[in-house]
Amino acid sequence: MSSIVFQTIKNRRSIRRLLTKKIPYDILEKILNAAIWAPSAHNSQPWRFIVIRDEQTKKNLANSMAEIWKKDLKRNNLSTKDPEKVIEDSVRTFTDPPVLILVCLTMVDMDKYSDKRRKEAEFTMGIQSVANSIHNILLMAHVENLGACWFCAPLFCPKTVRNILGIPKNVYPQALITLGYPAEKPIAPKRKSLETIIYQNKWENEQ
Repeated sequence: MSSIVFQTIKNRRSIRRLLTKKIPYDILEKILNAAIWAPSAHNSQPWRFIVIRDEQTKKNLANSMAEIWKKDLKRNNLSTKDPEKVIEDSVRTFTDPPVLILVCLTMVDMDKYSDKRRKEAEFTMGIQSVANSIHNILLMAHVENLGACWFCAPLFCPKTVRNILGIPKNVYPQALITLGYPAEKPIAPKRKSLETIIYQNKWENEQ
């Protein structure tokens, strides 16, 4: 069993090109059920999920996020060979897949502190908990022969995402997961060797 788990982890890939073929809702439920069994700080389960399948909602979200990105590219002097093509590809990334899952963080059940240091630590713990749920989504999607990719675009335009999807101000959009049947088979990326990233007992100087 351990080898099966390891192979699932090792063989999973970020799939960016997806077919438009619809995903049965019972499979979506399996994936979301896997998400809610992730570990979380204090068992607070601070994740919330918006499953987006409506075509117009996907278009509104993708176009609005693209506009923000276009302004950021200009503001930060990040030139590209063909900025319009980059933006067009970005919109397609979030409109072609049959399903988007917006993953959000809520602090409602996290511990409450009065001092800034512990407040910030608690917020980070909430983010880490949400990240655990996202990883479960990616793994379960792979098990169900689906492709998925984790995008952090909502972090750069939370107000826009909130407005389009009616999200309260005290809920924090964290990531968009694109989900669908794979239209590509990416090559396995290289991984750093254990010897270069693991230290025993204390930090050692990096070479």
